[in-house]
Amino acid sequence: MSSLYKISIRVFAFCAISFFTTLGALLFAQSDEDESSLHVGGAVRYNMILTSYESDIDANSSQFTFDTWRINVLYDNPGGIGLNFEYRFYPTFGTHFIKQGWLEYNFNESTQGQLGVTQVPFGNLQYNSNNWWFSLPYYVGLEDDHDMGLKITHHTENMQWDFAYFFQPEPEGPPASFGTGGSGRYSYDVIPGGNASLTERNQFNVRGAYKLDNGEFGASLQAGQLYSLARDEFKGRYAAAVHGSFNFGNFNVMPQLLYYTKDAIDDDGEELSTVFMGAYGIPYEVSTEAWIATLGLSYSYDVDWGPITNINFYNDFSYMGNSVGEGTTLRATGDNITLNDNFQHTIQNITGFLVSAGPVFTYFDIAQGVNQPWLTDNFGVGVGPGHEDLGIGESEYNIRFNINIGFYF
Repeated sequence: MSSLYKISIRVFAFCAISFFTTLGALLFAQSDEDESSLHVGGAVRYNMILTSYESDIDANSSQFTFDTWRINVLYDNPGGIGLNFEYRFYPTFGTHFIKQGWLEYNFNESTQGQLGVTQVPFGNLQYNSNNWWFSLPYYVGLEDDHDMGLKITHHTENMQWDFAYFFQPEPEGPPASFGTGGSGRYSYDVIPGGNASLTERNQFNVRGAYKLDNGEFGASLQAGQLYSLARDEFKGRYAAAVHGSFNFGNFNVMPQLLYYTKDAIDDDGEELSTVFMGAYGIPYEVSTEAWIATLGLSYSYDVDWGPITNINFYNDFSYMGNSVGEGTTLRATGDNITLNDNFQHTIQNITGFLVSAGPVFTYFDIAQGVNQPWLTDNFGVGVGPGHEDLGIGESEYNIRFNINIGFYF
């Protein structure tokens, strides 16, 4: 075990012990007159699907599936102590996992600390999208990512600052390999696969957002490590983004531009141009260097149609340009191949609307994608080399019409 890894463990342990010690002292300091609140809730969601991918439309092109059910626990103490926990089950994928779970303490009206599985402060928050599908950064672990660590959020009159340290990714559910990471998780992380036993470690995040009367704009920085289990060796990974969210009456405009790079090696020490990333129990390849531009447009319209109170129309566009060229890419079989051409780009566009009716929220989405890992008969191909580079057909727009019906309580 390297000295840097030992130092990281000690730093994380010190921060955790300090946080829990402070939390415990404050908890016992509360008077008997303080009243705490506890809410247990959850959600049940269903998907109706119609696809038009590379192959001909057949009976399997339309499906009605049980998307997910989840349990939420929220605890709030008048002294500023809280708990936020969410666990999800996905019957269609045969997996379940923790989505988030943190202890929090409000030091004052301007500063809050969170310890546990919490959202990584990167890019537009809470989401960089309006639709059910997210945007392309989600599929490379850079939207609504959750990891295990410590985060501090501080507000001033015109700024919001987020500082975070994440020792490791969130705990995974099935399928997984104990101690080495697995793909049964909510947000995408680098996992062992092929001839590369890689996992994420020691990630630092800084995010600043300047508040405007009609929104905000800001920048995010991320720096972390990839740890090779086989070689007991660390390599770097980095990401940066500029982002904003602006309201103009009922309209919202949400632009973002990001760049990331990962210095990845396989178990033989050879440089890689792809790594395996996983979520929902299914891994796929992702290029080690890329830039992604996204633009979300939405219009919120209040109505009084029985139980329906609002319809939010939107279009979310994402473009991913892979920056890697000649190099070695992993294959699921454990064999490596060499690619001599630049990787293909990835495009995703989601047009749709969200209908809000009390506790029921329904997304109607037309999802279009070129080399999008989920919008294809060849799952997972796209954010790595792409269809044409792997010789499995020409790149073309695939379409999926998706209705997601969710009851939240």
